[in-house]
This record gives sequence, C-alpha cells and structure tokens, in this order.
Amino acid sequence: MKQDIRNVTFKQLRVLAAVIRTGSVTAAAQRLNVSPPAVTLQMQLLQDQAGMPLVERSAAGTTATDAGAEVLRAIEQIETILADCAAALASVADSRRGTVSVGVISTAKYFAPRVLGAFMRSHPGIELKITIGNRAEMIEGLRRYEIDIAVMGRPPEDIDVDLTVLGDHPHVIIACPDHQLVKAGWVAPQRLANEVFLVREPGSGTRGLMEKFFADAGISPRIGMQIGSNETIKQAVIAGLGVAFISAHTMDSALVTGSLAILQVEGLPIIRQWCVVHLRQRRLMPAVMAIREFIIAQGATYLPDISMVLEKTPP
Repeated sequence: MKQDIRNVTFKQLRVLAAVIRTGSVTAAAQRLNVSPPAVTLQMQLLQDQAGMPLVERSAAGTTATDAGAEVLRAIEQIETILADCAAALASVADSRRGTVSVGVISTAKYFAPRVLGAFMRSHPGIELKITIGNRAEMIEGLRRYEIDIAVMGRPPEDIDVDLTVLGDHPHVIIACPDHQLVKAGWVAPQRLANEVFLVREPGSGTRGLMEKFFADAGISPRIGMQIGSNETIKQAVIAGLGVAFISAHTMDSALVTGSLAILQVEGLPIIRQWCVVHLRQRRLMPAVMAIREFIIAQGATYLPDISMVLEKTPP
C-alpha cells in the first residue's frame, strides 16, 4: 500500500499521540474530550493514509509500532514548532515576556535554583517551567522537545546539542566522620572493594561516573542500597549504612557541620563540568535566549565553594 501522509489532519495526529501516550483509545478519548468511536475513526483514517499499522495492542496496552514512533516524533516536532511560533508572536508584542522550560539535573539543584531565582527577579515577565530529574530524564526531555534548555553535567552523546561550560564539577567519595579510612591518608581505590556503596538509580550521571571509575580501577563495588536522592544518600552515610560516590557540590553544608567526611582516594576528585545544553536544531525564542545568556554569564558565581576539596591532591 502506498504511503502518503501529506493530507493528514492535525486532529488525526493529535489523536495518535494521545492513544500512544495514554495507552488506550478510551483514555485518549477522555483526554481529548471526544467519544472513543471518534478516536477509532480518526486512527483508522490516519493509518489508511500511512499505509501501515501505527499502533499495536499488547498486555501493556496500546503501543506505537516502529512506524507509529516515527509519526509521533514528527508530531512532537510540529507541536514544538507551533509553540515556538506562539512564543515568537508573543515576543513581537513584548520581547520581555515568554515561557521557558528549563531542565535541571537533580545534582544541580544545589545551585541552579538560585541562578533561576536571580533571573526571575530581573525578568519578571518570563515564566519558567522547571523539571528536575536524572541525566536520562533530561536527555529524553530534550529529545522530545519538552525541555528548551538543560543544566546538566555530561552532555548527551546520541543527540546533536549546543553546550556551554559553566564551571568545574568535582566528584568525591564520602563516609561518616568515624569511618576507619577517614584518617588513613591517601588510599588506593582497591581498598574500597569491600565497602558497601549507597548509589543513585540507573540513568544517573553520578552512578555512571562511579561505575567507570571503579571499572578503570579493576574492581566492582558492593552495592548496598539504591537511593534516588542525594540528600537521602547523605543521611544514610551519616547513619553509617555505607559510603557513597557523590558530587562534591552537594557537600558544602555537611563539610561545615562536620557531619560527613571526604575520603582521600587516589584518582579523586574526578572533575567534570557543568553545562547549559539545548538541541542544536531547535530555534531559541527570545525568552530562551535571555535565560541561556544569563546562566552562562552568572551561573559559575552560584556554584558551591568546595575549594578545600580541590586543594587536596595526593602527595
């Protein structure tokens, strides 16, 4: 069957997106405020023009076929272009207004909210929608055009992005103050082979960096507990439940109070960079450009002062 979707309607495309995202015709109908038969009819018309099935039913519900996934990606880009157009029209009327979706990797929440707060005070007409998540979630948000710009560490490798470095991002291993290795001086990574590590979830950039560090050292750390929050990890380390590989930028207050200690491990701290990232192919609206330029100019001044960590180097 010939494939020709040049005459599909926007209504049909939105119906397909709703069915795939909700997982059923009934749920899609509720979201679109139409009847299930109306959804089924629009789906059939769209699939007829596509010349192949765009969805399939399984135990998990209605999901996209490979062809459906391609159409969904096109829908997402169309939605984004229309949203950008609306923002551009608004900026013609008033360049000081607009809406920006900002993604913040969870480890960056120790400084990024202060940067964004300063921006909002100086640009009261611009609305920010902030999404906090792990690295995998930030990448998916950029890929799906749900996030305009993201503040993150290691940038995506499989999508084309523009990035600007904001500053250094060190990573260390922490323990409770009475841990036996705190006063041991500089230790080789191999001495940590029997330690119990408290780790972030798969998809976390911090966890990926930790796994690479130990793989390079030829050891496999013992995973004691998987925790989805840096704050909870720190509390668990304070309680003596294990040690953790963590961003040093989460540590400023803990170092001041002495509730946590940084182990002197050869090869650490690992220094990565904080970046502001956006899709290269995406046209940036004036409001997005404004916050991007603000973060680039001011972001480094909001990074936590952990100079005592960076000054420590092995003898």
